[in-house]
Amino acid sequence: MEDELINHNTNHKMIKKSTFTSLVVVLVILIAIASFFAGSYVTNLDSDKLTKSYLNDAISKLELKMENNVKSPNQPNTKPVKISIDDDPMKGNPDAKITIIEFSDYECPFCGRFYTNTLPLIEENYINTGLVNFVYRDFPIQSIHDNALPAALATECADDQGKFWPYHNMIFENKSTWEKLNGTNLLKEFEQYAIVLGLSTEEFNSCLESGKHLEEVKKDLQDGRDYGVTGTPGFFVGNDELGYVELKGAQPFESFQKVIDRMLMQ
Repeated sequence: MEDELINHNTNHKMIKKSTFTSLVVVLVILIAIASFFAGSYVTNLDSDKLTKSYLNDAISKLELKMENNVKSPNQPNTKPVKISIDDDPMKGNPDAKITIIEFSDYECPFCGRFYTNTLPLIEENYINTGLVNFVYRDFPIQSIHDNALPAALATECADDQGKFWPYHNMIFENKSTWEKLNGTNLLKEFEQYAIVLGLSTEEFNSCLESGKHLEEVKKDLQDGRDYGVTGTPGFFVGNDELGYVELKGAQPFESFQKVIDRMLMQ
């Protein structure tokens, strides 16, 4: 579990190659770089033009430019041809033609951006309509995110009581609180989420404190490595028959839309 994101060095080289024509965009780049390396969001700026929404969109686009090893959404990744969903939580029609498998880290800011900005659109247009199902697999990068593993274990414990997705959502929505905690305070915070969702706290606490699902999380992490995941979020879109397209990073909805629509036509 000691993997680190390996794109930092190549990211800096890609920035040098980009050409930008306005001072505002240059400022966005500088802020984006700082945000990328610090793993945090920028929320307070003086310029009316540089709204949080504008910055999120600009940073997402910049992230795509920075990742020089991102495969084109139009080119299927056929190695490996088969991506296992294991027995991990799924939402949507289990018989849907297309599956999206996400490898994610609850403490990763880009995973949080995908959860906030892109997943709702995928749900509205594809998951809720029965065309796509969505699978979540854990990829906690413990070397830079101290609380990523405990968060993954807590969510697996909620899954034992049939509340994976509500707890998954609560973890992402309260990230700014629990990521600052440690030890007993962290466990108490996770317990509060269990209480809000009506879980048996005795069962939940016993599960979490025992590390019951540690091997399951380790398996997700190892599978992700075997599939070439090097950072989060990482996605595989497709099925065993068509193969899978790999998408890296917090890509916009349009990137997923292109892949999904093409595969639905096949």
